Amino acid sequence: MFYRLSADAVLILHLGFIVFVLLGGLLVAWKRPFLILHLPAMAWGVFVELTGRLCPLTYWENDLRKLAGGAGYETSFVEQYLLPLIYPSWLSVPVQYLLAAVVVTVNLLIYGWVVWRWQRRPAPAD
Repeated sequence: MFYRLSADAVLILHLGFIVFVLLGGLLVAWKRPFLILHLPAMAWGVFVELTGRLCPLTYWENDLRKLAGGAGYETSFVEQYLLPLIYPSWLSVPVQYLLAAVVVTVNLLIYGWVVWRWQRRPAPAD
């Protein structure tokens, strides 16, 4: 039971990372220090999509699932709804390239807005 719950936790972490890669620029708009976390995360997400590599979180989750008793599992909420979201059956190399382009485009738009917003702020009074 511990390994299965741990694998589910890794899956949720993985989903959170994917959302952060895609929309983390919004956190940068809120607090600039998120920039040092988001840029490398975004670069990693694009790299993984363009090279077809698996994220280390995938290996970790798979190892935990094996320790929990293999790939055949009773469906839980996490497995029923989050697994297909992260690992859709239609995922192919061209789709991965498209996903990488979506990540780059969304983040270029967000960062363009962030820079525009930073430039519009009045200079602090001395």
